[in-house]
Amino acid sequence: MNGLRPAGLTVVRSQTSFKLAFEAILQLFRIIFTTSPTPYYNQAMNSPFPGMNPYLENPVFWAEVHHRLITALADTIEENIPPEYRVAIEQRTYLSEDSDSLLVGIPDVSVFTKQISSQQYSVTNSQTSTSDGITVIIPLPEHITENYLEIREVSTGFVVTSIEVLSPKNKRPGEGRKAYELKRKQILASLSNLVEIDFLRAGKPMLILGEFPPTDYQIIVSRSVTRPQAKLYGFSIREPIPVFPLPLQSEDTEPVLNLQSLLHGIYNRARYHLAINYNQEPVPPLKPEDALWSDMLLREQGLRTNSDV
Repeated sequence: MNGLRPAGLTVVRSQTSFKLAFEAILQLFRIIFTTSPTPYYNQAMNSPFPGMNPYLENPVFWAEVHHRLITALADTIEENIPPEYRVAIEQRTYLSEDSDSLLVGIPDVSVFTKQISSQQYSVTNSQTSTSDGITVIIPLPEHITENYLEIREVSTGFVVTSIEVLSPKNKRPGEGRKAYELKRKQILASLSNLVEIDFLRAGKPMLILGEFPPTDYQIIVSRSVTRPQAKLYGFSIREPIPVFPLPLQSEDTEPVLNLQSLLHGIYNRARYHLAINYNQEPVPPLKPEDALWSDMLLREQGLRTNSDV
């Protein structure tokens, strides 16, 4: 037995070593898969601006932003209101002849004719003489559909609160503004509350009486029980979007609306950071002082790298 190991002892030690090695490998896999970084495509990329991102106002993005914001509002409100209410996504449809994006030319005389002498006419009166008209573009009627929200009482169908996110057509002359102003008047003359969200710098704001400091963006909360008084939440491009209570009926606990959080979520899910070129100025352009502030903000975050904007 001197210098010899029993065969059974060798087998036991081999099994033990194999088991330890196997457990070490399993532990290594656990560490790798529980501490591995989130894939790039799942990483959150919040908007670089503290409040409203002015690049989202661009007509290229706004229709999608509006749609996503209406849907996100409906979902978050539905989770935080009493069970006797429901949130409905409604549509307002109208016919528009808005020609902002068209070069419209309507001459005083549609067809110009050449001057023909009476002698020439007498010779060629059997042949009709025509002239070359000029090609113009005329505005064609366009069916416009705008979404808005209504919080309704399930048992009666009563509209407790109407929530509007303004579109560009609501803020410039034309059928879009007329249609919205009519709807606004109807709500203000009723027992329904109104929440009006304006995230667009361009265009003419909705009518408010009295004097108040001008702001880039505004949210109006009009409670039926306090009219004609309403709450105005104004904020600039440099400020976060205000948080405010959503008006319901007097006996209800009112949920708080955090539009900032909703917009950050929309920005992430839609991956707008991949579509927006921050080396360019937003549309519409910022005021000179805000453009300088924005330039510094974007450079600090590494989103603007060009030498001259």
